[in-house]
Amino acid sequence: MKKDIEIPKVENVFLAAVQEWSDDFMEKVWYVYLVNDSDFDLDSVMVVSKAFGTLDGEMKKTSLLRHAFMQVPAVSVVKIEMVEKSVLQLNNEFMVTYFIGNTMYDKKFTFRKNAINERATEEVPILFVNGVIVR
Repeated sequence: MKKDIEIPKVENVFLAAVQEWSDDFMEKVWYVYLVNDSDFDLDSVMVVSKAFGTLDGEMKKTSLLRHAFMQVPAVSVVKIEMVEKSVLQLNNEFMVTYFIGNTMYDKKFTFRKNAINERATEEVPILFVNGVIVR
């Protein structure tokens, strides 16, 4: 039964962490964006995020955050969430599931601990600002 389920490879859809000014915090903070650099609209998009890892020899884990988007148009971006400064030292994992037509796509994207930093940035397609990309 499991062998009959086919989930195709995710292409041209990725995540980017971008640093932006926040008036609420009066400093630059990191926001994660879902980037759809494909020619297809993504329908019924679900993103589940969490952070986990070891801090000071103790295992830490955040609660799950869930985000839903009815549609992410072709060649566009959508802001998912802010990544709090204290969880940058943890692995930040995002499970992304969506449909193109009747086909379901699913992929786990992980920003490894301390990977979100200014030295690791490159230009993010569509946004045209520097950010940390995971494919």
